[in-house]
Amino acid sequence: MKTIITSTGDQLNSIFDLRFGRAGWFCLFDEETKEVQFFENESINAASGAGTKAVETVADLGVQKVISGDFGPKAKELLEKFNIQMVILKDDNNTVQNIIDNLNS
Repeated sequence: MKTIITSTGDQLNSIFDLRFGRAGWFCLFDEETKEVQFFENESINAASGAGTKAVETVADLGVQKVISGDFGPKAKELLEKFNIQMVILKDDNNTVQNIIDNLNS
């Protein structure tokens, strides 16, 4: 399963980003291969529609699950349409590595 984790940076020790559409980076974690890749969120500064553009990005990556702190109503609707699971975490002190470790346990 491919999972996106919203991140403030492009490293495993980066802090988890509570925002989805305005997250700085997306960490793509493949639970089968354990491969990790970071993608800069190109829609972070969009005047509007950042969430829907972010959904298009994650859908293009073949993601089945997104972990973030919150999802806007339009993003939520699109993620549901693409059958992408949404997981909400409220701990903004968590690192991407800690979240991946929890996925692996």
